[in-house]
Amino acid sequence: MSKEKKSDSDLVSDLIKGLSPNFAETVVYLRQVILSTDQQISEQVKWNSPAFYYNGEMKSFDAKEYKRDLAVINVRKENVLIVFPTGAKIADTTGILEGNYTDGRRLASFTDLENAKKKSEDLQKVIRQWLSLVEK
Repeated sequence: MSKEKKSDSDLVSDLIKGLSPNFAETVVYLRQVILSTDQQISEQVKWNSPAFYYNGEMKSFDAKEYKRDLAVINVRKENVLIVFPTGAKIADTTGILEGNYTDGRRLASFTDLENAKKKSEDLQKVIRQWLSLVEK
């Protein structure tokens, strides 16, 4: 008997279910904020974490450039980090992005659900800025 393959969204949900309740609550909220920003954002499990990517048409590129990868939620710490692999390209006017890594990453840090709610509009502004840079 063959098992039905789970959808990417189901796999993300399963991963979140394994987190501590307070941490999971924050991750679920951030997931909703990211996905509701634009219909061309999809999710999957990548690098053992919830990951979000642009699902629309793009010019061809080297996969190692991570141009399709929007963000990854780091689920290994009690402080929720959203890693933007190409975040250095974003002209962040909100101040939400931190770090200046040589590989181009930038991070957004969230201490808890309340903190995530306070920063949700800034998070969406950064995501929209990133989407405006996608090479279509």
